Amino acid sequence: MGDIFLELEKVKIHRIQQNGTAVSQITLDDDYNVPDYRPDIMKVLKENGELRFDEVKAANKAVWVKGSLVFHILYRCEQSDGKISCLKGEIPFQEKLNIDGLQENGEVHAAGEIEDLTVGVINSRKLSIRAVVVLRASAEEQVLEEFTSRLELPGDYQQKTGTWGALNLLASCRDVCRQKSEIVLPSNKPNVREILWRSVELRNVESHVEDGKAVVTGEILAAVLYSEEEESERLQWYETTVPLECAADCDAAGENCIFKISAVPLSAELEIKPDYDGEERILVLELSVSVDVRVWREEEMELLTDLYSLREKAVPVVRERIGERLLVKNAAKCRVTEQLEIPESQEKILQICACEGTVRLEKYEPVENGIRAEGTITAELLYITTDDNMPIQSAREIYPFSQILEIPDMQPDVEAEMDCGLEQLSAVMMDQEHIEIKAVIQLNLMAFLPQKIQNIEEITEEPLDMEELQNRPGLVGYIAKAGDDLWTIAKENHTTIQDILETNGWTEKNLQPGDAVLIVKQIG
Repeated sequence: MGDIFLELEKVKIHRIQQNGTAVSQITLDDDYNVPDYRPDIMKVLKENGELRFDEVKAANKAVWVKGSLVFHILYRCEQSDGKISCLKGEIPFQEKLNIDGLQENGEVHAAGEIEDLTVGVINSRKLSIRAVVVLRASAEEQVLEEFTSRLELPGDYQQKTGTWGALNLLASCRDVCRQKSEIVLPSNKPNVREILWRSVELRNVESHVEDGKAVVTGEILAAVLYSEEEESERLQWYETTVPLECAADCDAAGENCIFKISAVPLSAELEIKPDYDGEERILVLELSVSVDVRVWREEEMELLTDLYSLREKAVPVVRERIGERLLVKNAAKCRVTEQLEIPESQEKILQICACEGTVRLEKYEPVENGIRAEGTITAELLYITTDDNMPIQSAREIYPFSQILEIPDMQPDVEAEMDCGLEQLSAVMMDQEHIEIKAVIQLNLMAFLPQKIQNIEEITEEPLDMEELQNRPGLVGYIAKAGDDLWTIAKENHTTIQDILETNGWTEKNLQPGDAVLIVKQIG
């Protein structure tokens, strides 16, 4: 092997490389004692929970996730007047998720969802809290791929290049955006004694890039069930919307860029505070949203695919490198219309207070013409009943959905990224036992096509085998076959495309099967 290395010009492309993922299902089971300042429990009416992550840390081949399950409970007290009260508590957890190849202090991310939350009454002062939680962890890193575009000093080398399209990652960042809003109760609503139930959900979330920032907009649907300040402590319900406005710095954002922005609520607090007159009439909303931003630009690269010389033997070292091409960025709406029926054993509906919804994307998989998404939407109803002894009740139902998002030029090795959100949700009374549920689910898809590129990493030179070259005929007549091109013919016969064109009196030529080509061997 020769020891003369040729200098190559490189094109640099950044991309995200997944180093591994892990999924773990854990069960949290704990008994919860009712605080002394809370009344006895007769019946649990409604419960919900949220996961909060305190620490996500990479170790050798593993991710440690530390956090807590925060739960809220609405219940009827052991009194004959139908009094309603509430509880809030949390269950800590710590879990290890194994990811082979993960290095200590590597970049990792964690997410999770509550698959099931069950609250049982052990006695009037003790509850059993049981939750099934799915934790997901992923390890990724930015990698630099260098592709060879051409020789810096080609000399007498003949070079062949090809055009490749690839996504170049300009930025990948995560940020936590916090929004604080104050909501003043309308004049027809009484003062707040205590908030019994709160609901905060995002609707109609959209994102775009503007002035070097990733901007997330939409609506925050905020609602509270509370007891009024009067001696009767009657229950009141108030619901309103607040504009969602989050922005994360993203210096790479600009024109002709492709971006993906995901916004996931981390925590939401809704508390009451006094106004200037000292009356409890201002709701304070504090929302934390995790914003994940990725920005790409489509690059067209002229890459060196082959070369040879008439003076030396070129020995290329080829390595397979990966590039990505965007096939489609698509958004679709899936509409769900279902009916929720109140069980016969449960109090009937007088008035709907709120309908909360949760969308879960169970899986998405390639099909012949695109990606099929399957998941569920959980509709939870809070309503005023016809029974004064049980004034508040809830109902819950889970409905499946399925949608195909079409991809032009669909191929088997397409890699897809998909997320979903709830755009609209409504509940309309048909009668006291039946509710019509209508939902619009937003599905966001990005489909990538991996490209395996045989890249010339380096080239060394060796002396030509002059004896073998001298034994070749100096003049060759050749009849072109299907698939032939001038480059291959010139390289195999130790000449150049330009020499073939001049010898045959052509200025340019696309070979057709049956064409006669006269070839003169060149030496040195």
